[in-house]
Amino acid sequence: MSDPATVALRGGLLVTQDEKRRVFRGDVLFSGERILKVDKKIKERAQIEVDASRFLVAPGFINLHTHVANTILRSVADDMDFPRFLDTMFSFDAFRQESDIEAGALAGISEMLLSGSTSFLDMYYGEDAVARACERLGIRGFLGWTILDKEMTTQKGIPLENARSFIHRWKGKHLVTPLAAFQGVYVCSEDTLRSTLELAHEEGCLLHYHLSETLGEVEGNVTKRKLRPVEWLDKIGFLGPGQVAAHAVWLTNHEIELIASRKVATVHCPSSNMKLASGGGGLSPVTELRERGVAVGLGTDSSTSNNSLSMLREMHLAGLAHKHARHDPKSLPAQTLLDMATIDGARALGMEKELGSLAPGCLADLVLYDLRHPSLTPTTESIAISNLVYSVNEGAVHTVYVGGRKVVENGEVLLATGEEINDLAMNELKLLGERVRHK
Repeated sequence: MSDPATVALRGGLLVTQDEKRRVFRGDVLFSGERILKVDKKIKERAQIEVDASRFLVAPGFINLHTHVANTILRSVADDMDFPRFLDTMFSFDAFRQESDIEAGALAGISEMLLSGSTSFLDMYYGEDAVARACERLGIRGFLGWTILDKEMTTQKGIPLENARSFIHRWKGKHLVTPLAAFQGVYVCSEDTLRSTLELAHEEGCLLHYHLSETLGEVEGNVTKRKLRPVEWLDKIGFLGPGQVAAHAVWLTNHEIELIASRKVATVHCPSSNMKLASGGGGLSPVTELRERGVAVGLGTDSSTSNNSLSMLREMHLAGLAHKHARHDPKSLPAQTLLDMATIDGARALGMEKELGSLAPGCLADLVLYDLRHPSLTPTTESIAISNLVYSVNEGAVHTVYVGGRKVVENGEVLLATGEEINDLAMNELKLLGERVRHK
């Protein structure tokens, strides 16, 4: 096998997200999957030379919580309260097949790539179909097969064993990292949770779950178990490193301390929580969590509770929402928001030496934004980060590399056409709708 080609991006406006958060005009040299050098001027010539002077070059975003297969159901459950939203989604879940799961995943992955995401953390069932979609379009997927009590699911078979088999099938694959995931304390017994934790420990994988998303979830756990969800999980010895808890909206100071002391990472999903009126302004106590050293990333959640899988939109909304809620324009500044979307997401995944920054040794997951796009006009080194967080829209995404492989060019996904993905999604949605209607 021949050696991988070296690629040099020359003269780009680099938003490195390295330890010093440097922003400067310079070059990026990578070979195969890895970045070799990042500097103002790299002398070595590469096999592929790219004039990047018209581009802002940044690490790809890490969408730290979604259910990408639900992209096929975008907007089917809008303007509903949370219980009705869940009932609506469960009514579709019972009739999902791998073909429509894969079609939804292809559509969602395309949307993520075209808005600058190169990695995502997912939770659903039928994750083999999502894994195939990751490999087909070239994105990096951290995928968890959802576990819950058998009597609470529409899955065929036993959820825990389905997850175990999925992990065994995909462990060690190139772009796909399988992991354990449970739905939430409201559909999981203590035995199910202990078995899920054992599975994660046995397989040496991440553990992902929903946590304290709504006041109803918290009050329900207090009624059933006499403790709030975080307190109860800690009491049964569940909380620990290698866990990523999505939402984390309804937390007391004591629970924040528990999350921090147990080294659990969290995911802020403001669009989803605000749209579903989860309460508390829909806002996780991000500032307090970060002050205690918690790795807090950003996630879009699914297209059914957000309608968008764009991390550009999620950063923007998160910043504005916290500034407004706290009456403090300095709350969650642009640099912090970009950190949450990149290196903090990587830290939550235990991948901070691999993902989230442009630095030697990191995976070459990077995005080129067209500086000539109106949403980036004007852009200088001093305002590049603010523009990336608050201003740029998806139309500025020109080129995307994942592991050094070009997967987007000229704003088009390279490994499948937009028409092909759309036609497949529309056809599978029609078939799914027919199955639901004829239940």
